[in-house]
Amino acid sequence: MSLQSPPAATAAADLPPGPGAGLPPGAELNQGSAAAPSAQEGGEDEEEEEEEGEKEKEREKLPPIPSASSAAAGGLERGAKNQFSTFSNFITTINQKKEGIGNRNSPTQLVIPNIKNVRDLPPICLDVRQKQRLSIDTLPQELKAPIPPEPSLPIRTKTVKDFQDDVEKAKSSGDWKAVHDFYSTTFDSFLEINAAFKKDTNSPFNTIEDSGINAKFVNVVYDALLNTPQDVQKSVLKGIINGLLQEWKGPRTKDDLRAYCILLQNPQFSNTSTYVIYAHLLRQIAALTEADHHFLVHWSKKISQKRFKQLVDRLLQFISLRLFPAKPEEFPPMVKCTWWIPSATKVLALFNAANSLNSPSIISYTDFYNSTLDHIDLMEEYHNWQCYGNSHRFSFCQYPFIISIAAKKVIIQRDSEQQMISIARQSLVDKVSRRQKPDMNMLFLNVKVRRTHLVSDSLDELARKRADLKKKLKVTFVGEAGLDMGGLTKEWFLLLIRQIFHPDYGMFTYHKDSHCHWFSSFKCDNYSEFRLVGALMGLAVYNSITLDIRFPPCCYKKLLSPPIVPCDHNTLVGICDVTLDDLFQIMPELAHGLSELLSYEGNVEEDFYSTFQVFQEEFGVIKSYNLKPNGDKIPVTNQNRKEYVQLYVDFLLNKSIYKQFAAFYYGFHSVCASYALLLLRPEEVEILVCGSPELDMSALQRSTQYEGYQKTDLTIRYFWDVVLGFSLDLQKKLLHFATGSDRVPVGGMADLNFKISKSETSTNWLPVAHTCFNQLCLPPYKNKKELKQKLIIGISNAEGFGLE
Repeated sequence: MSLQSPPAATAAADLPPGPGAGLPPGAELNQGSAAAPSAQEGGEDEEEEEEEGEKEKEREKLPPIPSASSAAAGGLERGAKNQFSTFSNFITTINQKKEGIGNRNSPTQLVIPNIKNVRDLPPICLDVRQKQRLSIDTLPQELKAPIPPEPSLPIRTKTVKDFQDDVEKAKSSGDWKAVHDFYSTTFDSFLEINAAFKKDTNSPFNTIEDSGINAKFVNVVYDALLNTPQDVQKSVLKGIINGLLQEWKGPRTKDDLRAYCILLQNPQFSNTSTYVIYAHLLRQIAALTEADHHFLVHWSKKISQKRFKQLVDRLLQFISLRLFPAKPEEFPPMVKCTWWIPSATKVLALFNAANSLNSPSIISYTDFYNSTLDHIDLMEEYHNWQCYGNSHRFSFCQYPFIISIAAKKVIIQRDSEQQMISIARQSLVDKVSRRQKPDMNMLFLNVKVRRTHLVSDSLDELARKRADLKKKLKVTFVGEAGLDMGGLTKEWFLLLIRQIFHPDYGMFTYHKDSHCHWFSSFKCDNYSEFRLVGALMGLAVYNSITLDIRFPPCCYKKLLSPPIVPCDHNTLVGICDVTLDDLFQIMPELAHGLSELLSYEGNVEEDFYSTFQVFQEEFGVIKSYNLKPNGDKIPVTNQNRKEYVQLYVDFLLNKSIYKQFAAFYYGFHSVCASYALLLLRPEEVEILVCGSPELDMSALQRSTQYEGYQKTDLTIRYFWDVVLGFSLDLQKKLLHFATGSDRVPVGGMADLNFKISKSETSTNWLPVAHTCFNQLCLPPYKNKKELKQKLIIGISNAEGFGLE
């Protein structure tokens, strides 16, 4: 089965305009000015009473404003519970200002053209169906935002030391006037922000390489902010509101982008009472042009790791608390601020793009996971994405970096189950329509194999029953009684994988230096067995089986190239961009030699005497291959050695194994053809197939089941004392001994269903494991020393299967 990817959804999906709604009880308005009203003013002004009727009409146009109350954990350290409540009033005028200029920068106007052949940047607002890579340097002229003239900036001469001296004086004297004046002036407008924090006010800084921001000064000012009096903190929020209320005429300047970049780092936005302001800031940033987004992406790469992580965590917290507020009355009703979460997610996508651009990445891709999403209706999100992918309807599946691997596994499993049910139902309908008696076996993929002909029988069965691959798998070993309740299926996988990957079989080469397998480049007439391996991997994912396979990371990158099988069978598959780093993961010694060639300071042509031709041994015969036309006549020189290395790596990892990998690719996708694959990173596919390498033996202890033992028995206490004291290497050996793999399923140790059974044999015997059932049979050893000795011997010499 092959799927054709639907039309790409617009990368920057729509942000709905702020809905008009009434205000919640207790919310006050000050529409005429963005100045801070004094708290608890005594008596109402008569003028206000006369204008109350007009204000009531205006309220219909404004977004709801929360009665900002309690702070989130990790928020402001000082001040009363309602310290920012009055500032929510100012933000109410933002929508009116935007309406006055015709929603010039409304996100609904964002349209990302389909730009091809550009690979510098990952997509920013990720609808994962879009695979183009955008770079500001390669955007077409019609997309590039014209650079408007920068307005002249006020002259501000305060330095980091001056500011720090002012803060110290204020702390000792209690007079915060100088500090208050600095904050209120600096954050009063975007121009003032640039005047204070721009490294050189006379330089334009219009390139993506340098934002022109004095990062040290920004960090010092923000670090001091949370320890200042409330009126200082309020003055900063007032200034931010003034900046957001500015009427924009024409495209943003680079000074505006700098101001956005600086404002995003404000630690006050960790406080829920500032979320209304934060939401409008995020909305404006999300509504910027694609070209402006790319400036922000490149500039964000320069933020320190610690502060980059804080920014990401703040956005994730904003999304989580909007989805599941601790106190719902803190925020407007969800239906009246539907644009909050899309805005935050799109800004988070900018930081994800910046993180992807860095090598190595600034933070782990898992730091973008939002575990809160594990508790929403993921299948509704998935179906919305499938059905409305080309519309402006928001779905988290457009931004898969935010969905955890556990949540993605749920989506894939449920999608698989639905496909299984659909295929089984169709088989039943076909049977009934032909007036044939229904048979329960027709609802399953029934595989019958002989142990003595395991590979050939499996290949024949899967080829013959290709139409049933999406049904639930059941395995029967010929001549053996017993029903497959999961154990026989796992045993089939274990035996088949072990036989196929044996060096004598010749399909894969095991590289001892990297401890992984790679495809043999030997040519043959039939590549169907590679298709079988691909189908096995697909069946494992489809049936939630963890395989003990050691493929390098680039294998999974190739497996998703492309993630949906193309309809045109002439389209190349399994071809991806590979680098010397990819080769290091498979053949480190060869990669090191090529790296030495690149850094060689002598004359490459005279000293190496190499050409653009490589040699491989195939069945005892040395064969030569040209890396480019007439490569045997082109010498490798200092000038072209980079090209030589790149072509050599591409030959080893792509071209020399193309037919083998293409068969493997089609086998995998014959089972796992699903749009859900578009949500996955290569690293996540590896975890789904092989499990996670991170062990938590304490979690295994908590979830272990016992048969014949109680968890308080002396033998069990000895066992866990010994295991928790093992080195990581011994813990992996134990897991491999008991389950057939030293890796953990996506759901964690609990998903292993690990069981310890009491063995009534002599204590002179070693422990025995039934890997098909993740079961360890443990004799009642008399003391901890004996148990440790026998356990280490057992797990360190556990090769092969003992079949009764």
